Amino acid sequence: GDPVELGAYYDREGADELVFLAIAAAREQRKTLLEMVAKIAQKISIPFTVGGGVSTVAGIEELLAAGADKISINSAAVKNPELLSTAVSRVGSQRLVLAVDAKRRGLAANEGWEVYINGGLTPTGLDVLEWVTHAEKLGVGELLVTSMDTDGTKDGYDYELLRAVRDQVKMPVIASGGAGKLEHLRDAVLKGKADAVLAASIFHFQTYTIHEVKDYLASAGIAVRM
Repeated sequence: GDPVELGAYYDREGADELVFLAIAAAREQRKTLLEMVAKIAQKISIPFTVGGGVSTVAGIEELLAAGADKISINSAAVKNPELLSTAVSRVGSQRLVLAVDAKRRGLAANEGWEVYINGGLTPTGLDVLEWVTHAEKLGVGELLVTSMDTDGTKDGYDYELLRAVRDQVKMPVIASGGAGKLEHLRDAVLKGKADAVLAASIFHFQTYTIHEVKDYLASAGIAVRM
């Protein structure tokens, strides 16, 4: 659907935050992305995170000026970690979200996870826990952790990954990748220790409403904004 209309719809429905990740944000599409961000920002009142192809401090500042509240950075930060510290000094850590696409190195959790970039296509050799620890030292304010193993499966998040990251850092961790049932969202918080949960397809395809999710989480003893 139309991102502007969807954004307005989720705001009305009671979402706490909106995350807009432009998967194919090539340089020539930059103007279109900025216009889209500005239109969405005008229609919503909830915090709004934007990411996709952000690779410079100027690009971050442009998106914030267009109406984004927070900027999500992934591949560019892996290639140039100094981008994070420079951006933090310019716009503040609370406006920077590091998106981490993680893939298991093996079946057991003790084998760890590797950071992938370019939309989860390219392995980097970087260990996820080492990377998030380094990013926290550089001043990033929040982590958006997506499991490449569970993303799109609707079989649940990678709870071991979430818990390992959560135990490693002090900053908030958002769980992403794998939500298919209400139990998955609950378990991301209770088993994965995530501070927040991100879901897309279960809302886009209207499997559940945001109200249903919040009621369910509240009944499981999880603090939610009603």
